[in-house]
Amino acid sequence: MNEEKNITPQEGEMKNESGRKVHSFRPRTPKKRMNNHLPRKMNKRNSYEEKRIPNEGQPRPIQDKAPEKEDLRERLRIIPLGGLGEVGRNMMLLECNNEILVIDIGFRMPEEDMPGIDYIIPNIEYLLENDRYKKIVGVLITHGHFDHIGGIPYIINRIGNPPIFASSLARGIILKRQDEFPDNPKLDITEANDGFKTKLGQFEIEFFRQNHNIPDNMGLFIKTPFGNIVHTSDFKFDPFPVNEPPTNYEKIKRIGNEGIDLLMCDSTGAEEEGHSLSEKQIFENMDNIFKEAKGRIIISTFSSLVNRVQQVITLSEKYGRKVGFIGHSMKSNVEITKKLGYLKAEKGSLLKKVADANNLPDKEVTIMCTGAQGEENAGLMRVATGEHQSICIKPGDTIIFSSSVIPGNERTVQMVKDDLLRQRAIVINYKMMDIHAGGHAQREEIREMISMIKPKFFMPVHGQYSMLFANARLAETMGVPEDNVVLAESGQIINLFKDKIELDKKEVTSDYVMVDGLGVGDVGEIVLRDRQMLAQDGIFVVIAAVNRKTGKVQGSPDIISRGFVYLKESKDLLYQTRKRTVQIIEKATASGSVVNWTYVRDTLRNNIGDFLFQKTQRRPMVLPVVLEV
Repeated sequence: MNEEKNITPQEGEMKNESGRKVHSFRPRTPKKRMNNHLPRKMNKRNSYEEKRIPNEGQPRPIQDKAPEKEDLRERLRIIPLGGLGEVGRNMMLLECNNEILVIDIGFRMPEEDMPGIDYIIPNIEYLLENDRYKKIVGVLITHGHFDHIGGIPYIINRIGNPPIFASSLARGIILKRQDEFPDNPKLDITEANDGFKTKLGQFEIEFFRQNHNIPDNMGLFIKTPFGNIVHTSDFKFDPFPVNEPPTNYEKIKRIGNEGIDLLMCDSTGAEEEGHSLSEKQIFENMDNIFKEAKGRIIISTFSSLVNRVQQVITLSEKYGRKVGFIGHSMKSNVEITKKLGYLKAEKGSLLKKVADANNLPDKEVTIMCTGAQGEENAGLMRVATGEHQSICIKPGDTIIFSSSVIPGNERTVQMVKDDLLRQRAIVINYKMMDIHAGGHAQREEIREMISMIKPKFFMPVHGQYSMLFANARLAETMGVPEDNVVLAESGQIINLFKDKIELDKKEVTSDYVMVDGLGVGDVGEIVLRDRQMLAQDGIFVVIAAVNRKTGKVQGSPDIISRGFVYLKESKDLLYQTRKRTVQIIEKATASGSVVNWTYVRDTLRNNIGDFLFQKTQRRPMVLPVVLEV
């Protein structure tokens, strides 16, 4: 095995120790951010409203110029619309000879500086341009986690409702969630389990089972005119998984023996040396906790971790406990998995209502809830703050955080833990004991995957840039030539030829599209900046009534302050603000000529804003209201 090369970015390119340029590693030029508090991937026109498909009854915009003709005959284009350089929002296009195959349509959770945003979904502007969505031959779903399927209700009807292929569990979760969107069209979704084969246009596809932390996770073997591709999906090699058999190594080797041109490999665990934990070890550690716990056990985890839910039910039955559930998504997934036979429980083990737990001795109660990431409205947060209608924390409760912390959520998770400890609960997290196994292969498993697949080309997928980079370097140590490794981010175009792979100079739009309530893409940079300003410094409204004939301000201007200053304790500041308001208005109307009230309002906004900053070092949103009477 080759030793790892010391690859470092230098002067816009990647070089190895000998100084040879690694052509495939073309780093992106960072986009200039207009506001330090705004995410990198956003622009002002962050909306689909201008480009709806014809059957939605919206006129298409007039093109400023004729679009350039694209020659797609000589190569396969791989276009990640999300999921590369970030965790979540997974969506990838394979475009070949005027046909497009889609892999996954997921979402990601908002960042801390995105107040009010529910989810972030892939930007499909590329598919809407020139009606490219009409070229889609199908959508392949790897598994039922929301970072791979969560965007379907917001996107599928905008791209013509193409046929979807998904495993039994993923299909069930997709259809259940679709019930929450009654105005969306009925989905055309086919069950595609281990060994399922189909031909969509020029793409020949075979689904093969991969272990993850949810059952029915599928890798993809795709034959194209420009080579054979393996997409690993999220995966790990677990000799003792829950709810499913171990990895079928012989099948993976058989696929590798068919000659794989490109391996697209999960990168989330590529920075971690060694082998991921087995669910068997997690089960044994959880067993010890159940054996020692004298009060209630409350376990917080992702609602989609079906394997963890099964472990908790099994252990609760072993120790004579009943299980209740908190959180809409948790209860929904339990219902789906029970119906499909993935979740097994003895009769009477599961409480119909979590409130029934209050009628049982504490030592006979287990509660599972969402909120392991400190989400504001999730089950654990409501229980910890006393806002849940039937369950509150008792001294002696054992609280288990059975998930790792997603980067960016550390502060909120810490706050929840502190709150629970103040209430004299016993808190256990994954850093104290192995009670959570990630669903992603670490370096030892990735090496094993590369050895079995034996790819000609290698492309890291799924993860932050550092994860992708670590995976790319790992492939080189496994003998993949450096010119055959391509490191890309969302929006970049990868061209696969029969004899080479390279990044295109062009990129497609991959800016964030944000979901806020029923609005999709209608919250852009300006709205988000206003929300951040309101959250940081509040709002200051000045209302003045002006006599239409005399131009004089009638009475004293009214002032409304929210999140800026407490009016009763800021009388001098308000007096000076009112005085300045009267001076600015009456100066503008003194000439007796026609008054430009837009100019007056802008002057008020700027002058009052500067005055308030001078006095308080804060910049509230100033809204001047001038009424002619």
